[in-house]
Amino acid sequence: MRIAVFPGSFDPLTLGHTDIIDRALPLFDKIILAIGTNSSKKYMFSLEERLHFLKETYKDESKILVETYSGLTVDYCKSKDSEFILRGLRNGQDLEFEKAIGQTNYKMSGIETIFLISSSGLAHISSTVVRDVMRHGGSYEFMVPKVVKTQSN
Repeated sequence: MRIAVFPGSFDPLTLGHTDIIDRALPLFDKIILAIGTNSSKKYMFSLEERLHFLKETYKDESKILVETYSGLTVDYCKSKDSEFILRGLRNGQDLEFEKAIGQTNYKMSGIETIFLISSSGLAHISSTVVRDVMRHGGSYEFMVPKVVKTQSN
């Protein structure tokens, strides 16, 4: 069974995330959307809200499992018998950052990182941009799934 873990904070879930997840579905038997928890990080949305975003968006997709984890992603992957980490790339900066992490993860565990390039027209979307726009009362609706729009109003 080909299992991929797509780790992230999903604060909030964006159309950039769903683009990568949706396009990866045919490649894997199961994709675990794993919300990493970090007690020292300040999130805009609670863990419960972020779980809701993912579970609601993928409630009809049997190949998707939504969980939380803490610690090293590779340790979590091993506990789930996952041989793959799924990551999205928006630009060259993402590539350089993710490449270093992917190479380190492989050296530590033998777990491969699979990169998908964001679809045309979505490369500008990041959770950081969405949060900044939301904090300043701007229009963010075109960057997030419906469940995030309804939760935020």
